[in-house]
Amino acid sequence: MIKVCLSGATGWTGQALALALHESSDFTLVSAVARSTAGQDLGEVLTGSSWDVPIYGEVAQALSGVDVLIDYTSHAVVKEHILFGIDKGVHGIVGSSGLTAQDFAEIDSAAKSKNVGVVAAGNFAITAAIAQAAALMAAKYLPRWEVIDYASATKPDVPSGTARELAERLSAVHRPEFDIAPKDIAGPQEARGADIDGTQVHSVRLPGFVVATETVFGLPDERLTIKFDAGSSPDPYVSGTLIAAKEVVNRVGLVRGLDTLLLG
Repeated sequence: MIKVCLSGATGWTGQALALALHESSDFTLVSAVARSTAGQDLGEVLTGSSWDVPIYGEVAQALSGVDVLIDYTSHAVVKEHILFGIDKGVHGIVGSSGLTAQDFAEIDSAAKSKNVGVVAAGNFAITAAIAQAAALMAAKYLPRWEVIDYASATKPDVPSGTARELAERLSAVHRPEFDIAPKDIAGPQEARGADIDGTQVHSVRLPGFVVATETVFGLPDERLTIKFDAGSSPDPYVSGTLIAAKEVVNRVGLVRGLDTLLLG
């Protein structure tokens, strides 16, 4: 049994994950982190019945006897949490978006130094992983693309972790070509989106969206669009997170992207 601490356990995705971990035969949920309900039992908070899973206010208090820290908090604290876990020899799952390539390089170096694994994905939905893998395959043969990132009007970080990861990994295949470089356009340069490691990313923030990411490839007289679109439930992210939590204990260093675990 893999012993897990779930940080962000009372959040949108955290609640769904907590229920899945509690019911799983592969994991033991030994602790949780949620500042607003610290000192209580997680089962009592979520279901009204005791699970004997204490909630702590800080990750530093919650890692005794833990194999894997799953963190679904926020971009402001997830790096700190994961690095603290690494220092204690705890494997990590980065479920929060907003980290940069530099952040991930630091996490990778720390994990290797402590001989533990970390899995980070901008999106743990299996369909998002398959869409990303398809886009990376297409990028090997198609010279030009742009990414459109959709999310709710209240999402503060841009681009989303899903779109940032996708853009950085597409650019690692090769930098896209341009007829007119974005810096040379006539008009506001912002209209061409943000340059994420060479890929142009356009972030749309409107009511009605939860998470959607679209990669558009273009050739003369033809286009290819690969799109992941999620609804209003956290359910799509549960199974992928559990796959990652089961696999991470066999890894050393950072694995970026659920598609890497699923498809190699």
